[in-house]
Amino acid sequence: MADRVTVIGWDGSPLTSAARSALSAATLVAGAAHHLALPEVPPTAERIRLGSLGLAARRIAGHRGTAVVFADGDPGFFGVVRTLRAPEHGLEVEVVPAVSSVAAAFARAGMPWDDAQVVVAHPRTLRRAVNVCRAHTKVAVLTSPGAGPAELALLLDGVHRTFVVCEELGTEREQVSVLTSDKAADHSWRDPNVVIVIGGAGQTQAAEPGWLLGQSAALGADRGWARPQPGEGEGEGESALLHAAQLARLGPRAGDLVWDIGTGSGAVAVDAAALGAAVIAVDAAPGARERVTAAARKRGVQLQFVAGRAPHVLENLPEPDVVRVGGGGAEVVAAVAERRPERIVSHASTRDQAEAVGRVLTEHGYDVECALLQAVGLDPRTWAEQDRSVVFLLAAQRPVTR
Repeated sequence: MADRVTVIGWDGSPLTSAARSALSAATLVAGAAHHLALPEVPPTAERIRLGSLGLAARRIAGHRGTAVVFADGDPGFFGVVRTLRAPEHGLEVEVVPAVSSVAAAFARAGMPWDDAQVVVAHPRTLRRAVNVCRAHTKVAVLTSPGAGPAELALLLDGVHRTFVVCEELGTEREQVSVLTSDKAADHSWRDPNVVIVIGGAGQTQAAEPGWLLGQSAALGADRGWARPQPGEGEGEGESALLHAAQLARLGPRAGDLVWDIGTGSGAVAVDAAALGAAVIAVDAAPGARERVTAAARKRGVQLQFVAGRAPHVLENLPEPDVVRVGGGGAEVVAAVAERRPERIVSHASTRDQAEAVGRVLTEHGYDVECALLQAVGLDPRTWAEQDRSVVFLLAAQRPVTR
């Protein structure tokens, strides 16, 4: 095992005395090409060009001597420190930090970033990173080859954002470009780069500073979800308690894309967005767009509204993770099941309708749960019945494949 491992963060600034001291004693130095070309790297040290961090960590663990690992930005922020400290490598490291590439990118843009979301985009996580960009007004994306600005822009099709693309921060080839997302796919971008994705009609700049990273003061002003919304035109049998049960079965979370088909008042769509998910609300009713966007604006969240009637309007929508079918019955549920989301939630006012929906879901290979929900509203002053709702709730989950 290496006698000593020092991880040096690099942001283009002159190396600190601690970094120079560690380098002078190094018998192995790992890093990107621009790190290994630094004049302070000892000419006698073994050099490893970082590609696979896991492979590099194994070589460092087997090295007899003193190792130095370079990383762009702060190596403890979505960086190499986590990999090197993994139990399978058994490495204890000393860290010489630097300004993170995210902090540097926001500095170049002249923007605060305590209210920003930060995501890492690899080819395997790209779609979830895009969903975070759909759901939030300020996101920093740490990209990778195959999951860069062009790929982000392509998957954000139909959602307008502004991109601040920061290429090769800290090097002589550093470049900062500001353009709209629909133009980003037409360019070739140099690695490494950070993309700041900003825009949307959701929360506005908070008048007071926030206290939690990634959140503005506006979010969380209203507690809870599925609150009764009188006069918002909910459909037959759609009570606030049904909405709460549907949200519980859907379990929307950051990185998810939720379809809310037959969104009605937008109550479930807005609540799902408040829980951190990206949301596409679908409805064909006149005035639905204005109703839903107003509800989202009031809650301080953003979502995308698509006007049209399911199932035809669903054909060109991006792949969902979870779906609520608020209207359309078995035909729409069948079209949704063809897209294979993880979870599907629907409801029916009669047993025959519930059986038809359940049969469709079962035929598509989903595990189906059905419950008869009855809610009775009472006047707490007299305990007299005010309203009654009886509805079948159907929740389906795609079996986990191993």
